[in-house]
Amino acid sequence: MSHDLNGEAFQGLGRLCVDAAENCVISAPDSVGMERIEARFHGSAFDLHRHDTYAIGVTLHGVQTFRYRGATRHSLPGQIIVLHPDELHDGGAGTEDGLRYRMLYLEPSIMLDCLDTIGAPLPFVRDAVVTDPVFRTRLLSALGPLDQKLDDLFAADFIAQLMQSLARHAGLPAKPIPRTAWRAASLARDYLEENVFRIVRSEELEAITGLDRYALSRHFRAAFSTSPHRFLLMRRLQRARRMIEANEPLAQIAIAAGFSDQSHFIRHFKKAFGVTPGRWSALIRGSPAAAA
Repeated sequence: MSHDLNGEAFQGLGRLCVDAAENCVISAPDSVGMERIEARFHGSAFDLHRHDTYAIGVTLHGVQTFRYRGATRHSLPGQIIVLHPDELHDGGAGTEDGLRYRMLYLEPSIMLDCLDTIGAPLPFVRDAVVTDPVFRTRLLSALGPLDQKLDDLFAADFIAQLMQSLARHAGLPAKPIPRTAWRAASLARDYLEENVFRIVRSEELEAITGLDRYALSRHFRAAFSTSPHRFLLMRRLQRARRMIEANEPLAQIAIAAGFSDQSHFIRHFKKAFGVTPGRWSALIRGSPAAAA
């Protein structure tokens, strides 16, 4: 039996430990209250322990074996692990093939901020190993390249979406979505368009709309079928395409369109349009490279 996940499902996940020691942990540069790691192990990795955060991750290779709430669990490639705060558990590789996984550790206080009802309990997922492609895709959007810090607007939308997945697997009843706050969503959209080429913080949108970042994410999606982060990103990419048509250098375009560097720009351009900026440039000019 193969214990490896189809690589296409994890395009963009950097193989950060390839040349490192056999057992290793790589940490991402994350914000307060959130930690992302990649871990690779052979044999037993961690003794019984507990922490005060959610631990939510995806097994990438091998069999992830751990004791949790009185039972031994096994997670295969593509499956999700959800550990509730303060629950005793251990972990390690279940076969000689070794183990590779990525994990998100999230403080409960952040989750509580996302709940609509004051005093509502944190979602408890009884099945610690979950098979859910939609949930997995959401997780992987944040567990991508670990050498980059998550954008503030992206993080707010990601947590709001993550809470929906956790609530569903915890068996919590779906809450009816209130009437969309069209004015607030429109104010946020206008503000993003006016500030498209700089970093926009969630605090700014909260001040403009009067909504907290998680409520705004839900209302913005309901109004425009996308998140504030994605809306801002696509406006930058549209500007970049116009600059490509003007035959400006790609390195200059990347910075002018608000990306941190050229590789960052190229990755997002290809994810949005299916081709690299270089190929797009060749296509619109009908050059020989377009046939490649």
